[in-house]
Amino acid sequence: MLQLHRFNRVSRQFFPRILNPSFFSTTTTNGSKTSPAPSPPPIQVLLTESAGRGVFATRNIQPGELIHTAQPLISHPLLSSIHKVCYFCLKNIPKDSKFQTHDVLFCSEHCREQAKGFYQVEKEADWSAFVAHCQDMGLNYPFLAKRLACMVISGATSTNSLDILQPERLSDERISHMKNEVGLLRGALEDSGVTDEQLRFLTFEWYTGVLARIRINAFRIELAGGCYEDLHALAAALVESEAGVGNAVYILPSFYNHDCDPNTHIIWVENVEARLKALREIKAGEELRICYIDASMDRDARQDILSYGFGFDCHCPRCISDDCLD
Repeated sequence: MLQLHRFNRVSRQFFPRILNPSFFSTTTTNGSKTSPAPSPPPIQVLLTESAGRGVFATRNIQPGELIHTAQPLISHPLLSSIHKVCYFCLKNIPKDSKFQTHDVLFCSEHCREQAKGFYQVEKEADWSAFVAHCQDMGLNYPFLAKRLACMVISGATSTNSLDILQPERLSDERISHMKNEVGLLRGALEDSGVTDEQLRFLTFEWYTGVLARIRINAFRIELAGGCYEDLHALAAALVESEAGVGNAVYILPSFYNHDCDPNTHIIWVENVEARLKALREIKAGEELRICYIDASMDRDARQDILSYGFGFDCHCPRCISDDCLD
């Protein structure tokens, strides 16, 4: 997610592609040797004339079309959901899952294996002080930073894996609040036997840089369940389910800019896999945009949340005209 304003055109001559979307797929394979290779999505990431990056259609995209899917770089369940969902993919699962490990659940052997590296680090530490601090302060994002630190220690990712994302400009007050968090995080890992060499990366500067990116790029994961081809039915299901189960950070979905009347929608059906679908027809060369907030709010409320939570004033056509959604 980036703090960019709307613009009229993009010069492809001067703004090169900066991300190869072939790493993301609009199709799935069944493991057969005869299965076709996943095709790249009909998009490209370009620099905009105003500032930063945006996602653009390379061909016409039809309403309801699945544009691409994406897996998160990091994810973590909410504390309220930690005994209800898979610790790796956030899928809702019964309490008596046969893949339970210590005090967390996995939905399958595959997810348990995928989590094996970072979970081996996590389960050795006493997180009670870290969790209590986050609960007292009403914080969720430090759990993503904790997960990322454990992934780095286990070798599952690099220390700079989030550097490609736009960071928030943190206030001095917010930075000062992070001192306790990084101290508790580092202390829990040190007490569990993680060596000073393994923790060399875990400095205050690294932690604040990670949180600055997580704060404006993390998505709240809301599961609708089932299979919804109708986007209106999906939206209704999400409202009814109040299905917030965790938070996650993605790479490509974070390049989508905001619009209060978006042409693209991000959804989660059964797990943390993100699906980007077109809300209406999108022309080749048009920018694809999602809404970062509840689009049903009035203009003043939207502006307040976007300014405080994302650090920008929205100048989309709807905000400029003070229009309402139909």
